[in-house]
Amino acid sequence: MSITLTGTIERRDIGTGAWALVTEEGVTYEILKGADKDLLKAGQKAKVKGQVREDVMTIAMIGPVLEVKSFEVISSD
Repeated sequence: MSITLTGTIERRDIGTGAWALVTEEGVTYEILKGADKDLLKAGQKAKVKGQVREDVMTIAMIGPVLEVKSFEVISSD
């Protein structure tokens, strides 16, 4: 099932490091490795379409794992 989320990209220094999308509601999603580098910029606001992967576990375990299918940058710092 596809979902659309809007939030801020953050870099988390946990283990080897992880990228997160923190929604406007304060929910944190871990961005699955392999996401477009243009999305992975700390402080950038984006609208992201993707799929929550319940079959994937990570070392960081900062929230549900989000496999990004497409995104639109809203603003960048």
